[in-house]
Amino acid sequence: MGGDDRHEPTRPLRADARRNRDRLIKVAKAMFSEGGADTSLEAIAKAAGVGIGTLYRHFPTRDALIESVYRNETENLARAASRFAADLPPVEALRAWLRLFVDHIATKQVMSSALASMVGGPSELYAESGALVKAAIALLVDRAVASGAIRLDIDPIDLLRALAGVACISSAPGWEESAKRLVDILIAGVRIPTAE
Repeated sequence: MGGDDRHEPTRPLRADARRNRDRLIKVAKAMFSEGGADTSLEAIAKAAGVGIGTLYRHFPTRDALIESVYRNETENLARAASRFAADLPPVEALRAWLRLFVDHIATKQVMSSALASMVGGPSELYAESGALVKAAIALLVDRAVASGAIRLDIDPIDLLRALAGVACISSAPGWEESAKRLVDILIAGVRIPTAE
């Protein structure tokens, strides 16, 4: 997939066009998660309450739509780091974001067939999203370390690897709750006992 397949708006969208685009992304996420890569684009447009022409104006190819859905999820995750950092104490911000990361893993799993169907595969998209995720956790970990609340003598990415590992080895329903419990174990493991 080359840069031409990526459909990023070149100028600000009108409010109604932005709403249509956002609704298409939300509906496509749910339908790709449920029906996989072969989900009909016509069905997505219908469920979003728009015509197929509107879908194609925003997403000229199936790959463009799949990429936009995944990119949107990753960008939401990355933006949450700044929001949590602004609104929560350092350790609580890290905990909240790691729990949200578990939801991100779940989205990636249910969309895996759609992502794998992309021409050229999703590796470039994964590399870009990985950079956003690394920057987000670095922000939160650096803030928590600077506050004196945690010590971290490992790569912050190891926290994410531990959570992703739970997802990879567990095919049982409810793995997300196990992973979210693991967040508390990880936080306890890096927390400085005297920190408030």
